[in-house]
Amino acid sequence: MLLAVAVALLVAQAISAALLYRASEQRRQMGVANGLAFQLVSEPRIDYRETGPNRASADPREDDRPEEDRPRRWQRLRVEHTKISPLRPGESRDTAREEQLRVILAEQGIEPAQLVVTTRDVADDPYVEQRLRDREKWRIRPEWADRDLIVAGLQRKGETGWTVARMPHPAPEPGALGGIIGQTMIIYAMLVGGLALLLRRITRPLAALTRRMEQFARTRETDGQLQPAGPDDTRRLIEAHNAMEARIAALLDEKDVMLGAIGHDLKTPLAALRVRIESVEDQTERERMAATIEDITRTLDDILSLARVGRPSDQPETTDLAALTASVVEEFEDMGEDVEFGETSRIAALIRTTWLRRALRNLVANALRYGGGKARVSLLREGSMAVLRVEDDGPGIPENEIDAMMEPFRRGETSRNRVTGGSGLGLTLARAIADQHGGSLRLANRHGARISSIVRSKGSWAGVLATSSANWVSNSPARLAEQKPESMPGIERVTKMPPICCTRSR
Repeated sequence: MLLAVAVALLVAQAISAALLYRASEQRRQMGVANGLAFQLVSEPRIDYRETGPNRASADPREDDRPEEDRPRRWQRLRVEHTKISPLRPGESRDTAREEQLRVILAEQGIEPAQLVVTTRDVADDPYVEQRLRDREKWRIRPEWADRDLIVAGLQRKGETGWTVARMPHPAPEPGALGGIIGQTMIIYAMLVGGLALLLRRITRPLAALTRRMEQFARTRETDGQLQPAGPDDTRRLIEAHNAMEARIAALLDEKDVMLGAIGHDLKTPLAALRVRIESVEDQTERERMAATIEDITRTLDDILSLARVGRPSDQPETTDLAALTASVVEEFEDMGEDVEFGETSRIAALIRTTWLRRALRNLVANALRYGGGKARVSLLREGSMAVLRVEDDGPGIPENEIDAMMEPFRRGETSRNRVTGGSGLGLTLARAIADQHGGSLRLANRHGARISSIVRSKGSWAGVLATSSANWVSNSPARLAEQKPESMPGIERVTKMPPICCTRSR
């Protein structure tokens, strides 16, 4: 904003400087017209300094020179009276000066019969040539040698002769252009400096408010609210934001209380029901009822976890991602599942271990369920990011359904049986956990074109979680991970987390 205003002010000041210079030139030209009019009306003699024994020089050093070494200047420039027009063949008339001169003469009550103004070289003027021939001491002044001579001729009504006045073309005022430029730059610097201070006073509270909003988005805590500062409208904005933060925090607290009550009110009857089914004599029916209760309990746990993921109670801690990944793989191996721990790098990151472990479990479980009963997990470092990848050999997901797979209760298998389908919250919860760590999630099939839509993270972490017949790729502001398609069919799941040693990026 300041740059745009500064450029606009610079353009305005440049236009102002051009107008000032133009006005200066107009004053100079008007001075010429007034000088010519004065000579034509009063027929004065314009005396220039005379060098000789009868007159002192303006420069005392010139009086000490020998007579022959002293510069000769024009002694007098008389108004000429002639019978012929001063306009010589081949010369053009200066109509602009003629009009100026005509207006000035009219103000003095003089109505010319004819009026001509022309410009010629000083050495080409016949009057000057005659003076040079008649008087040996005459010579053209050095400062006039490179300037034109303005000649004005006036023939009054009832007269046959011409009154001719001469004046050298005025030289530009020394330092006029530099003075205008200097004045313009000083004014410009003062305006831009004052505007910068004003904008700083306005934008500093806004910048602080932006940082506070980013902090509140991460923590959801009202600690550290801003004190209103700046102009009145900015103060009101900060006050309104603080009030909004308080309302949001209160709603989140009420949500947590409500979720706790819901969990207690629902799990208690489920636990009682689980005890009561033990009295059912039919073992097959009893096992079916128990599985249904467990299904409801797990779904309830997933819903409560998804609701709480945005406001976790545990603090992040430095964790060895390789050890965390290996422990999850060992859990599935102990259950007899075919999970392979592939390429690994030692990376430490600041994470919430419980949440990330749960997300990784969801991904591996989905890979086993939909990927042919086999999963591969690897942990790699790419630049400033860590990449946690989960792959399987499943058939993949149709391209038009990939985005929808992360929606709540959306399942790749349409049955409601947990053995073949699941609750439809695994990917949603994994994405929420990645977002919780400042990361993002993307799904892509390995055998075809990857998903072009990538969720960008504005946090300090780069996180990715993936599952079931697709690739999940994440990115951070510092770097976007590129996933190369594999030749083999199936999917891969990628989790990216920045190492703890890396600096936080915005």
